[in-house]
Amino acid sequence: MPPTVPTFADHLAAAQSTAVHLEMRDSYSVAKEVEAFTAWRDGFRHDPADRASWWRPWLTLIQETVSRGVEVRRARIVSEPVSEYIRFEHSGTFTNVAAGEQVRWLPRSQASDIALPGNDFWLFDNRLVRFNHFSGEGESAGPSFSDDPAVAQLCATAFEAVWQRAVPHEKFTV
Repeated sequence: MPPTVPTFADHLAAAQSTAVHLEMRDSYSVAKEVEAFTAWRDGFRHDPADRASWWRPWLTLIQETVSRGVEVRRARIVSEPVSEYIRFEHSGTFTNVAAGEQVRWLPRSQASDIALPGNDFWLFDNRLVRFNHFSGEGESAGPSFSDDPAVAQLCATAFEAVWQRAVPHEKFTV
């Protein structure tokens, strides 16, 4: 029987101190977001005051993780002017912040001298990397994992360099 690959929730549950996420694409075509993106294009916006309408299992997972003392940070490198998809992401990021994530944005032009991995990733406790692979169209092609200390160090260094330059969500305008 092949070994069971831990789920993302399993990795997050095992995190003891940090979980950081670096996103570097200007668009994603993740199937579960297509409907939300279409609604946003048509003018729908979440009402921050109506928490029940936008709260979802992902946010509960993040809130539980943060409440255990794990620092969850997300940095996004984006082209400017930003894509329509990034405007969509930005408009809904208040939900991530409400769950306890810290989120920052870095214009791509300010990342040219940072050594970056070739793929988006999550790094758990500076030791386990979950790379997110996507097709050219932005569809998920599945994750891969590394616990190689050199790979974890590359990702940690890249993330921290981006984080130091990036603009906190509440100050970044699109």
